[in-house]
Amino acid sequence: MRKVLITGGSRGIGKAIAEIFAKNKYEVIAPTRAEMDLSDENSVKKYVEAKKDIYFDVIVNNAGINDINMLEDITDAEIHNMMQINLISPIILLRGFAGQMKNNNYGRIVNIGSIWASVSKSGRCVYSATKNGIHGVTNTLAVELAPYNILVNTVCPGFTLTELTRKNNSPDVINEICKDIPLGRMAEPEEIAEVVFFLCDEHNSYLTGQKIVVDGGFSGK
Repeated sequence: MRKVLITGGSRGIGKAIAEIFAKNKYEVIAPTRAEMDLSDENSVKKYVEAKKDIYFDVIVNNAGINDINMLEDITDAEIHNMMQINLISPIILLRGFAGQMKNNNYGRIVNIGSIWASVSKSGRCVYSATKNGIHGVTNTLAVELAPYNILVNTVCPGFTLTELTRKNNSPDVINEICKDIPLGRMAEPEEIAEVVFFLCDEHNSYLTGQKIVVDGGFSGK
């Protein structure tokens, strides 16, 4: 049974990703915050050390945070926290586990980016920096790991109808956002998960190094 490591697998897009892998008979490892706190570099390193002998066939770096602030209002804490969770911790995880993929001459890695790494919006300075950065990781590792049959891609979701989206936006606000999406609706988390699963499953044998935007046409306007 193939093993998949998914960060942020307890809700939203991450939960949908975990569910589609489980449905397809993968062993899903989705650490809780108690098991691995991505905001704490030492916690991530301890997790890697504890699991260093495990071979993960697939790694999905999904967890992330998005503190929205105009440039002059961004605090140092927000800068460091977003950088740590969205970019530094994923690099540490990949550094720790890519060796086993190389030893087994097989691996699939998907880094979850964002539509805000493709287009821009006020208040997303640091968040967009981290999500553009994670695709830089994808670009480099796609080349570096290709000789070992390891494929690395970025999936950039657009507006997605998660529990958090419903909590943070009224139905009227969601309807207004949908009017700005060519397909006229937000993505379901399962639709993002389907793309991630294809990239990580054996059906994908050649697609690597790509930034795949799943946004209902929003960024193409």
